[in-house]
Amino acid sequence: MHRLFRHDPGAFAGTFRALGLPFPDPIAVEQVCVDLTETAPVERRADTILRITTRTDEFLVIIEAQGKIDPSRPGAWTYYLSFVQEKHLIPAILVVVCTNRNTADWAQAGFTIGHRIAPNLTLKPVVFGPGSVPAVSDPETAAANLPLTALSAITHATEPDIGAILDAAAAAVRVHGDRDDVQLFIELIDRGLTNTPAAGQWRKLMAIELSFFRGDTAQQLREEGREEGIATSVLRVLRRRGVVLSAAQELSISSCRDLAQLGEWLERAAVADSAEDVFGRGD
Repeated sequence: MHRLFRHDPGAFAGTFRALGLPFPDPIAVEQVCVDLTETAPVERRADTILRITTRTDEFLVIIEAQGKIDPSRPGAWTYYLSFVQEKHLIPAILVVVCTNRNTADWAQAGFTIGHRIAPNLTLKPVVFGPGSVPAVSDPETAAANLPLTALSAITHATEPDIGAILDAAAAAVRVHGDRDDVQLFIELIDRGLTNTPAAGQWRKLMAIELSFFRGDTAQQLREEGREEGIATSVLRVLRRRGVVLSAAQELSISSCRDLAQLGEWLERAAVADSAEDVFGRGD
């Protein structure tokens, strides 16, 4: 996520404000060294630390990915917060990104640090999970905010609506074309979905136009036939947009094995209001 925010600092505030956090517009987003080890033999390393500079303020954001409940993490997070604030002498915010509801609920509840008789500290991370991050399933919304869409896909990886979210994300890729930030967006989702069934679906969708995918999974995609999955995505996008197709039109899409044609249909489907917008008049 830090790569997207560094590429487009304005995306940071836009994404976090969409989640109900009133961050000011940043002037710069800088990645900070994540090695938080002092002289102790145990290595301590945060996932991502960003230094955010605005016109009126400067602060750090520690971003941690959490895929399961782990009682050892609250102590580590408390250490991260105190260490970076002491080192950089500016406030820090802890953001925990969770990929399932149980973990998100656990992190959202907060933690007390110290003895139960007299706990000294209370840790309340900002939690991004399926309950707090909206399901971005509309192609136009997805295209308008790529970072939020990526976060939506990652946090809803095991939710029933992940298929609709990935279809919207794929449509957003078609809208923006072969830009560097789109490559980051594609790779971020791919890595965030690792070890989930949704990862396979995302890779099928990205086979629409293989030139879009220049990352680690590009060669794998080129070696696999994905036409059937792409055709299914075209039909799903059209259904969500309320576009009614005839039986013959549905068959034309589902039986098509031409990647270029399928890619063109999916691009049209993202903004289509009728079957004519997809096929043209007379089809």
